[in-house]
Amino acid sequence: MNLKNIISEYPNFPKKGILFRDISPILASPSALSYMVDEFSKRFHAGDVDVFAGIESRGFPLACALGLKYNKGMIMIRKQGKLPGSTVKKAYDIEYGKAIMEIQKSAIKSGQRVLICDDLLATGGTAKAAAELVEKIGGKVTGFAFMVELTDLNGMKKIAKYRCESLVKY
Repeated sequence: MNLKNIISEYPNFPKKGILFRDISPILASPSALSYMVDEFSKRFHAGDVDVFAGIESRGFPLACALGLKYNKGMIMIRKQGKLPGSTVKKAYDIEYGKAIMEIQKSAIKSGQRVLICDDLLATGGTAKAAAELVEKIGGKVTGFAFMVELTDLNGMKKIAKYRCESLVKY
C-alpha cells in the first residue's frame, strides 16, 4: 500500500510557507490503519516494548493501535496544562515556534521500555523533548515510530541515538 497516495496536503497551514501533511485519511481508512500497524509490528518486536507513548495529538491513535496490537498499554505526552496530577515539563523548539509538553510522573515505572509514537518527524525538537521526558521519569526509550518523516529538515540527527522508523519519507 502506498500511504503517500492517502496522505492529504495542505499548503500554508498552520502558517504561510508550511506544507502540512495530514495523516487523517490514514486513520479514517481501516485498511490503511491496519497496514500501518502491521508495518510497525514488523519493525519493532513486542518483547522490546513495555508501553507505547503517544505525542499529542496525532501520535495518540498510533500509540493506541500499536498498544492493542502488542497487548501493551499507552501513555500520553501532552501539551502543557492538559494532564492532571504531578507532571514533568519540557520546553522545546518546533519548526514554526516554541512549545512546552509534559508527562505525568507516574506514567512509567522505572526501567520500562517505551516506544514513542508520532505522526511526523520534522526538525526533531518534539521527538527529542519527548525522549527527555520519558527518561527523566525513569523510562528507557527503545525507539520512535513515525508515520511521516520530512527528511530535508534533518530531524533524525536530533534523535540519532535511538532506533527510528518512519513509513513515509518526503
